[in-house]
Amino acid sequence: MTTEPAPRRHRYLDGARAAAPLTIAVAAFGMSFGVLARAAGMGRLAAVAMSATTFAGSAQFAAASILNAGGGLVAAVAAAILLNLRYGPIGLSVAPALLGSRWRRLAEAQLVVDESWAIARREHGVDRHLLLGAGAALWCTWVAGTVVGVLAGNLVADPDQLGLDAAFPALFLALLVRQLRTRSHLAAALVGAGLAVALVPLTGPGVPVIAASLACLIGVRRR
Repeated sequence: MTTEPAPRRHRYLDGARAAAPLTIAVAAFGMSFGVLARAAGMGRLAAVAMSATTFAGSAQFAAASILNAGGGLVAAVAAAILLNLRYGPIGLSVAPALLGSRWRRLAEAQLVVDESWAIARREHGVDRHLLLGAGAALWCTWVAGTVVGVLAGNLVADPDQLGLDAAFPALFLALLVRQLRTRSHLAAALVGAGLAVALVPLTGPGVPVIAASLACLIGVRRR
């Protein structure tokens, strides 16, 4: 006789398995961030704590790169915030899938990243179990990679030399393809891509991503 929790555990594992191909690139970039953070003058504990609490590769790399180049703390924080503004519309889409108390919802929201969101997206919303399973696998890999990076230092190879800088866009596009099942979804993707491409030469880092996220409003309907 089966019980209710068993299927749920399987669904969480399904999310983790779906995220498994991404973990190689996530680990490599986590190590690269650890190395960069140490070069920028961040302590080992600070770098690991940032990965555990921020869990946003683009924002963390932006902040560490600015500090490493001699930029100020305000500029580093502003760049990180700018790059993470895309989680506004993503957060709205996953809010119905987060359950329980405010603190539990806050903890679950920590696992929402681009890849876990893309894995969990379905026609009528977000699959909670896939979202948390994929997010947990990616979070563990990212933090573990950062730990290796801050400890190994210069022994870690530059992932760009391995072509892993293109891994995230390629993998995310592969996840996006299965979401383009309706005209409204296709229109949102095309408008978002067009906005991003048009703004890249005209604006600073992060702005094209934010502008492209406005395309998610296409096809929004009142229930």
